[in-house]
Amino acid sequence: MKFVDEATIEVVAGKGGNGVASFRREKFIPMGGPDGGDGGRGGSIIAVADRNINTLIDYRYARLHRAKNGENGRGSDQYGAGAPDIVLRVPVGTVVHDADTGVQLFDLDKHGDKVTLAAGGSGGLGNLHFKSSTNRAPRQFTPGREGEQRRLRLELKVLADVGLLGMPNAGKSTLITRVSNAKPKIADYPFTTLHPNLGVVRTSPAHSFVIADIPGLIEGASEGAGLGHQFLRHLSRTRVLLHLLDVHSPDPDVDACAQAILDAQAIVRELGRYSPELAAKPRWLVLNKLDMVEDAAAVQTRICRELNWDGPVFGISALTGEGTQALTGALQAWLDEQLRAEHAHDDDPRFTRDNNPDADPA
Repeated sequence: MKFVDEATIEVVAGKGGNGVASFRREKFIPMGGPDGGDGGRGGSIIAVADRNINTLIDYRYARLHRAKNGENGRGSDQYGAGAPDIVLRVPVGTVVHDADTGVQLFDLDKHGDKVTLAAGGSGGLGNLHFKSSTNRAPRQFTPGREGEQRRLRLELKVLADVGLLGMPNAGKSTLITRVSNAKPKIADYPFTTLHPNLGVVRTSPAHSFVIADIPGLIEGASEGAGLGHQFLRHLSRTRVLLHLLDVHSPDPDVDACAQAILDAQAIVRELGRYSPELAAKPRWLVLNKLDMVEDAAAVQTRICRELNWDGPVFGISALTGEGTQALTGALQAWLDEQLRAEHAHDDDPRFTRDNNPDADPA
């Protein structure tokens, strides 16, 4: 199935049914009184996050979603039927924006999340609501309200703990194939990855994390070079970025280390141009294809020195698997530590709402 991560749709909720002015007319009951029923509610448009869907392709072609109107009220105290809601199932991680203003409205980041994209109009009131001791034959009724209508932009941001970042042919697809269950296309030419791929890395029977591979970046991606940098949105939810550098060149006349350093600097510039928040995420340096260089330690030392790198660095061979187990083990330990830190105060009575007067009462 084609991967589509953005779509613009229009949602039109149903109008509420009109109330009715009616009077009871039966034999031997000359003064029956008002019996006009209310109109039914118009149908709403609802979005539900579904983990069994991984693309927005359905909404690339089905752009208009219109719910039915509610039925009008009738005499004999009969209320109009409400119209059924329309449920749009979207992938987990879908962000909904107002297409006209650009304002973010909803973020469906968990399976089963449900939001109302456009609310159906309420039904009008029949004349039975207007009867009183002084108004015994009311002829008033109200029409149904119009349903909401919106143009929305759906944007999918995949959910992953770890994101792979690097130039084309840096070995990202080979690495995700080596350490996870993902099976992306692998070839010896640039831009073999045309859409994000997700894989589950199982480090033990009880521990795992999700890793995401996106198409490679090149210098000038922010100006549209290569595949552009729109795929970087899929790294916005990750906790840590793995920056892969290719430290080997098939051309003996090319200084592979110098090229890797230039590539790393270009990637950092493109990250900053796309999003300062993404550029500020924790980033680990991963030197790939070390099995194809003569002095791996010297290569690692040179690259770290010229990049002024003082963060985590790992040397691996995605092709042979050398160093990948140590990398995934360190990632799992780091992610577990982050999770423990986030939930450290969940069971601490000092941080409960009853004992913390500054806690948000909402």
